[in-house]
Amino acid sequence: IAPDTEKVKLTAPVKLEGPVEVWLGTCEKGMLVSLRALLVKCHNMNMQPKVRKEKWVKEWAGQLLITSGQIKWTTDCTTALQKMEKQQKNALRMVRRGQSKHIGNLCNMIRKPLTKVERSKLVALITIEVHARDVQDRMITLKTESSTHFNWLSQLRFELIEDPQEIAAGQQLPLKCVVKQTNTTGPYGYEYQGNNGRLVVTPMTDRCYMTLTTAMYLKRGGAPAGPAGTGKTESVKDLGKGMAMYVIVFNCSDGLDYKSLGRMFSGLAQCGCWGCFDEFNRIDVA
Repeated sequence: IAPDTEKVKLTAPVKLEGPVEVWLGTCEKGMLVSLRALLVKCHNMNMQPKVRKEKWVKEWAGQLLITSGQIKWTTDCTTALQKMEKQQKNALRMVRRGQSKHIGNLCNMIRKPLTKVERSKLVALITIEVHARDVQDRMITLKTESSTHFNWLSQLRFELIEDPQEIAAGQQLPLKCVVKQTNTTGPYGYEYQGNNGRLVVTPMTDRCYMTLTTAMYLKRGGAPAGPAGTGKTESVKDLGKGMAMYVIVFNCSDGLDYKSLGRMFSGLAQCGCWGCFDEFNRIDVA
């Protein structure tokens, strides 16, 4: 259950018995398994041309709608760019026209009477879809005509794939979502976030995401620098929302010593979430 009362059903019931840390862990696993199965179902419904978008938006959770939209956008753009390699020069313009029509339909929906949850779902979805259209505009302007061009590879791309390790183990599980950017591939976290709003993505945000995803791929950390109030922390949090990762923000004061920092890292390593250390330079090293 999200703070805004949006609910997502677990695909299998979880027994709340035994020690609290055990059933909480089971509940978390249930959430990951459920979201993975529901994302595939949501995306399959999104890909059906006869399904009305209004029904699709009302039926699924906001997080699944956004991720499914981004998977579809990635597939459409990749296909269009591959067609352009085969001399179909207007393929990307056709996809952009379809994207504009989709945004128009969503804008018409938001004018109708909606519940608070449905409205917040649509606002976040439109925010991301408008950025997707802006990327298509930029690629058309810069004459991007290949699926291996940096203008396309530098975007945050979402794909559903079969996990080779799961196939080798003989497991028949739903398709797995991965997040790609430049030459990096990262896992989609399947952490349920509710409808907590999304940032408007600017070219600066895109560059910030590119740096952070590359840093994580190389098993390093990122340190966005800049004046106060410019959106460094919010950008990290929004990347976490996009990749469905749990982000914990710590505000570092001068009273923070290496022992308490060690305890924080210990907790982050155990639960696998991201840590965002605000005002990191305040920590007294001496």
